[in-house]
Amino acid sequence: MSKQSGAVNRKRGLSDNTKGMVKLTALRVIVYAILIFLSFLCLFFFYLMIINASRTHADLQKGFTLLPGGNFIQNLVNAWNDASINIPRGMLNSLIIALATAVLTTYFSALTAYGIHAYDFRGKKLVFTFILAVMMIPSQVSAVGFVQLMNKMGLHDSYIPLIVPGIAAPVVFFYMKQYMESVLPLDLVAAARVDGSGEFRTFNTIVLPLLKPAIAVQMIFSFVSSWNNYFIPALLLDKPEKKTVPIMIAQLRSADYSKFDMGKVFMFILLAILPVMIVYIILSKSIIKGITAGSVKG
Repeated sequence: MSKQSGAVNRKRGLSDNTKGMVKLTALRVIVYAILIFLSFLCLFFFYLMIINASRTHADLQKGFTLLPGGNFIQNLVNAWNDASINIPRGMLNSLIIALATAVLTTYFSALTAYGIHAYDFRGKKLVFTFILAVMMIPSQVSAVGFVQLMNKMGLHDSYIPLIVPGIAAPVVFFYMKQYMESVLPLDLVAAARVDGSGEFRTFNTIVLPLLKPAIAVQMIFSFVSSWNNYFIPALLLDKPEKKTVPIMIAQLRSADYSKFDMGKVFMFILLAILPVMIVYIILSKSIIKGITAGSVKG
């Protein structure tokens, strides 16, 4: 009887394991199906924009199609050499502002986070709380006063107000602070001090290499945010040679529909998002590492 009951228990165990494997496989299929569907939704509109950028104005008026046209190069030439909107200059302006903002934001936010993380001083919690409180204030609230201040300082039509204030980025600081708590042991900093390393040398040669994934994540977020920024640049920049890509795209809205080429417009939009896509592709591996490593304690 004991042998028979043992055999029955083994069969039940195998049956339960089989059912568990079937459920797990079904769950994986469902998850992958959802991910594929979401990926399709994300990529479809990029594909559609590329298709539209290759079609003529007359073809676009006919309606939707999944097949590319044969006017891609011509639309590119027309958009690049447009007399009313200087696309190369606008992209250069946006690239200068976005790159400078991304570098300064990530570096000084990491430096601030290092000071809060590695030092014990009176008022440390108060400073940390104050920075987080600033994070809750939207930029639109102080926009009018900020623009008036920049005008009084003679910085109208200048890139300085669009770059330098990016140094104070509470969101980036908070992310760096949380990431440091995961990957930066204070014993490492103490050992560097014992060896005679200065604070800035310790930060630049020891701390920053440990923060590469986090820096990559915040650099692309800062780059995209600055590249897509329309509100403040529209208030500060008046000269055509100073305007950025979002301002130029907004100018297309005010144009008469019958007087411009829709194929050229789609090409302009494609050119506008191309640098963002390139930056993301370059930093994508580091972004994944930053998201995963920052959530796991070492």
